[in-house]
Amino acid sequence: MSTQGLPPVAPDVTADIIEALTPRLRKRLDAAIGKLSACPIARDGDTVRITVGEDAELTLSIPSGSVTRAEDLRCSCLLAPACVHRAAAAAAAPVADSAPPPAPDTSNAADTSATSTEAPDPDTAAERDQTPGLTEPAAAEPTAAERAAADALWTAGAAIVDAGVDTAGAVLQAGLLRAAHTARLAGLHRASAAAVAVATGLRAARTGDPAYRLAELVAALRELLDVAHTLRTSTGESAQALDVLRGTSRRAYAPAGSLRLYGLFTEPVLTARGFAGAVTTTVDSTGTLRTIGDVAPGGADRAVGAATRAIRVGDTSIDPAALTRAGLVVSGATASAGGRLGAGQGVRAARASGAAWTDDPLGALWDVPPATQVDRVVSHRDLPPDDRPAGADLLFLDVTVLGPTPGARDRVRAVCADLDVHLLVAHADPAFAYRDNLRLLATCPGLRLRLIGRLEPGADRAVRVLAVGIPPGEGPTLRLVEDRLGRVDLGLDRLHRADLPAAAAPPTATVATEELPAGPLYLMHRHVERAISGGRPVLALAGSTAADTARLRRVGLSTGASLVERLTHVAAGRERDVFGRLRAGDNDLLSAAWLAAAVYAQTVEGALTRAVWSTE
Repeated sequence: MSTQGLPPVAPDVTADIIEALTPRLRKRLDAAIGKLSACPIARDGDTVRITVGEDAELTLSIPSGSVTRAEDLRCSCLLAPACVHRAAAAAAAPVADSAPPPAPDTSNAADTSATSTEAPDPDTAAERDQTPGLTEPAAAEPTAAERAAADALWTAGAAIVDAGVDTAGAVLQAGLLRAAHTARLAGLHRASAAAVAVATGLRAARTGDPAYRLAELVAALRELLDVAHTLRTSTGESAQALDVLRGTSRRAYAPAGSLRLYGLFTEPVLTARGFAGAVTTTVDSTGTLRTIGDVAPGGADRAVGAATRAIRVGDTSIDPAALTRAGLVVSGATASAGGRLGAGQGVRAARASGAAWTDDPLGALWDVPPATQVDRVVSHRDLPPDDRPAGADLLFLDVTVLGPTPGARDRVRAVCADLDVHLLVAHADPAFAYRDNLRLLATCPGLRLRLIGRLEPGADRAVRVLAVGIPPGEGPTLRLVEDRLGRVDLGLDRLHRADLPAAAAPPTATVATEELPAGPLYLMHRHVERAISGGRPVLALAGSTAADTARLRRVGLSTGASLVERLTHVAAGRERDVFGRLRAGDNDLLSAAWLAAAVYAQTVEGALTRAVWSTE
């Protein structure tokens, strides 16, 4: 079986089971997790059975869809309940979302991630705090329980920085999940979600998941340590700032009145936490982006199937693939601050006609200059994904294909507003059509496209393409049948050779193709990512950083050079005992040095991204 077939297990359950193991069994746990993937699994209603040996069978009771109590995971072996089989199953299973069950109004609300945290809308929070008779503002400082939970999160995260991916096994992950559970009980939902994301990323890295990306793990760990550090050392934050740091346990949906929605595109969703589905982004008559979707525990098959599975919006139903090219008229609508639509009993909806990407209000999305769009995306990067407005990370661009990027795989060069850009695969899972579609587009130099993509920050102007369509004006473009309404969802629809123009010529405009100044940014990220990949031992043995720091100083990044030197010095600065053995290093000091370098690298990356997309 694949461990992805396991039902989700609550983080506190995983921590309880692993903490009950003897030291001897803890040493065997990571090997047991590897063996579990070869064991057969059978599901019968609310019961999952896994045969782990001739005399041992695991039984998982999941009446709510996930394991929420330690006693719901049983083993028939003689060492049970303190056996390695239970711990291996819990450690290999996806992490269940332990947020409270949604209110009836949000039962079918769109959800594009595995977490359920969402910071309150700043404008709404400000109005609430200034309006007499409403909820009192939050305290200006974290409570004792919140500081204690933040300390636990920091300690668990610091242990990951010290160990690195290679040695951050199930035991360290359990400590992280324990801290996440404690933080959620204390009301620190944002940090708890970040801790779970780190644990999930570590599992993906150690199991060779093709969807694993080191940059995403680094971002999650940076978020965890940044929020935990701010909370544990806070000496006086504004009530609104503390609310953002705390996050919320679930999204709040408020009345949104009557809406006329136009489908924009549909994206298959497959997260490392074991959630899958499809989400359709729509545009209302004012140009505001809103999302409707169906995301639940599952794998790639569910993500693909969800596109054609009907979801309810009020008293009507429509599947995401159909909504991409259709519309809805909704009365009594409810929406979260981030633009996610609810589907409560008071919502009424009816199908309506859609609109082409060149028609209002959709066409206005492409009228915004690319540099302005990039500035919007970068400005939202400091917030967790669930706290960003719907579509805050999207770019709407008109491009002309130049062909494959020389020396790079699955990268397509294109020109956009006289800028040389690179089009990338949006998701690596082979169940989705992204890669095949992008390779086909690369064979047609001169092809004009209107696209929706997700910005890949950095100096090479890269975009992960989600959907393409027909731009306005004359010239070679896609030849799509009328029922496609001039657009294609690259993750779900498959392009064919017949969809390309019979002939297209490369653009004659001169486009700057010289190498962009990515070196300094690469150097910063290399040291930050190497720390997480190999931990303290790799940093300590990395050798001299003189060449890298000299280059950083030559381009004006002297602060970055100092941070790299500090990180390496702290990693190597371990004392020896009287027998010459290395003592344990100071994890707090190492994590503080790493966090400073990681935050600096992100800030430089944002500034560089803005600069390379600017046409001034």
